[in-house]
Amino acid sequence: MDVPEIDVAELAVRLAEGAPLVDVREPDEFEQARVPGALPIPLGEVPARVEEVPGDGTVYLICAKGGRSLAAAEFLKTRGIDAVNVLGGTEAWVVGGFPVETGLAT
Repeated sequence: MDVPEIDVAELAVRLAEGAPLVDVREPDEFEQARVPGALPIPLGEVPARVEEVPGDGTVYLICAKGGRSLAAAEFLKTRGIDAVNVLGGTEAWVVGGFPVETGLAT
C-alpha cells in the first residue's frame, strides 16, 4: 500500500498548524525523547486502539527511524484513516534540533 511520507522539517510545519501525531514506539522509548504533543500508541496496540487515533483529517505517525510508523500507517490506511509516515523518525527529529520532551507523559 502506498503511504505518503514527509520529513521532520515538514512535520514541524504540520504540527504548528495543529496536526495530530501518533508515536508508535514502546513506552520506554517514548519516555527517553519524544516530539512534544505526540500521542503514544505502541505499534502492537494500534489495532486494538485504532479508535484513539484522530481520524477527522490527516494523522502523522512517527517511531524511532520510520519503519514501525510505516507499518502503522499502512494498517490505518486500510481502516480509512489518512495516515502519513515521518521519514527518519524521532532520531531525525532530534538530529534536526527540533524540541523534545522526556520523562513520563502527562
